[in-house]
Amino acid sequence: MTARLLTRQQIESITGLTRSTIYRLMRMGDFPEPIRIGQRAVRWPESEIEAWLSNRPRATGDSA
Repeated sequence: MTARLLTRQQIESITGLTRSTIYRLMRMGDFPEPIRIGQRAVRWPESEIEAWLSNRPRATGDSA
């Protein structure tokens, strides 16, 4: 089975993050690094994005 690779636009749609936020989080070490698939093209493994999302804190709605 081949791992699915996602474009930045797909990442933005899935995560709700903007391009600048994605790259800022990558610089901070808080977002998965992409895989270079060409001279100017990168993709993110879907499994890494799913893992990143599952480790994000969830909003509880509590105002404690």
